Amino acid sequence: MSGLPGLAGTDHIGFTVPDMEEATRFFVDVIGCDLVFSIGPFQSDDDWMQVQLGVDPRAILRCLRMFRCKNGSNFELFEFELDGASKVPPKNSDVGGNHLGFYVEDIDAAVAYLKSHGLTVQGEVVTMQEGPSKRLSWVYFLSPWGMQLELVSYQTGLQVLDEKPGALWSPRE
Repeated sequence: MSGLPGLAGTDHIGFTVPDMEEATRFFVDVIGCDLVFSIGPFQSDDDWMQVQLGVDPRAILRCLRMFRCKNGSNFELFEFELDGASKVPPKNSDVGGNHLGFYVEDIDAAVAYLKSHGLTVQGEVVTMQEGPSKRLSWVYFLSPWGMQLELVSYQTGLQVLDEKPGALWSPRE
């Protein structure tokens, strides 16, 4: 057997945000996630932050919060304080670029909801017509601070799952 011994699955993903209170309001009040816990602040006078977290040793972890969104992976948000740190989220084309995708049953209703909250929806909903992602509808949108997010929907399933049942985890299950 190959792979990480004892691997059970994905536990969480983490993102750094510029303003924890704004991010919490967005994910709880607009998206509908639950705030599970909050810790911090934390700082270290030695190189602990660099060794353990891979950040500048002078960084202050102002707050860490863990969230849960319905039937999906947990995610944590970090807010750091560090003079000179980039305040611009990476693009998907940048190394380290990322996005968080949310499955919705009615993507058109979800897009209208996001727009009613003044959020930027990037382009139009695209429905894949061929290949392994056939029947997948998707569209990107931005958080108030510019984090890339995605809505996805595949009410009639994905082509790849017709060929390989259970190959991908789905929040619908």
